[in-house]
Amino acid sequence: MVARNEQAQLAACLATLRFADEIVVVLDRSSDDSAKIARRFKARLVEGAWEREGPRRNAGIAACQGDWILEVDADERVTPELAAEIRATLEWADQEIARGYFLVPMANYVGSRLVRFGWGAYNGVAAKPSLFRNGAKHWGAGRVHPKIELKGTEGTLVQPMEHLVDRSLSDMIQRLNRYTDLAAADAREAGQKPRLSRALRRSFSRGWKSYIARQGRREGAWGVALALFSALYPLLIDLKLATGKDGERV
Repeated sequence: MVARNEQAQLAACLATLRFADEIVVVLDRSSDDSAKIARRFKARLVEGAWEREGPRRNAGIAACQGDWILEVDADERVTPELAAEIRATLEWADQEIARGYFLVPMANYVGSRLVRFGWGAYNGVAAKPSLFRNGAKHWGAGRVHPKIELKGTEGTLVQPMEHLVDRSLSDMIQRLNRYTDLAAADAREAGQKPRLSRALRRSFSRGWKSYIARQGRREGAWGVALALFSALYPLLIDLKLATGKDGERV
């Protein structure tokens, strides 16, 4: 687990991981009681300062000693059913040398509402490779949603992991602004130039995919919100590139 000042959620998350043989918690520049909470659960701590998500996560992976690793965020919860499935799966997965990782379904919540449809792109995913053999997963260097390199064949679990994505619509808006800031910084560093016509086309296709292809329409207002934020994501990145850090066009 990787966390930064997550004392409000850390204990609830760690309590669901007691089935694991070891718990490794990477604390990135945390100034709250996260370290104290992690020690209470007998977790091994890795403390430091990482500007980017990928190196931070790779540090946690490198600290794990087991043959299989379950990567969990502070806003995720492993249900008893998922824990039992992981244990049962790894009993036979160890014998399949080519098996590299398993996709874990995600049950995404906004507040207390389980939102089943419309996820994708930056908003969140329906499943992700959270369970993997040690050495089979490596994160890239991006600030937000870095690329992942995976080795070995893919498997899929049945039981979902609970993901407490946001508390409210206001949180969703703040996350959109924060993530597009980071993505724009990555694009600027890479020398990418704003292409607003392309961004508009991508906005339309992403909104359609969220609302229609991923059936966000079944979620009412939440589906509209997910489609809107998916559509705005590429457009805001290019707008932030075009206007620069201080609001002046570059």
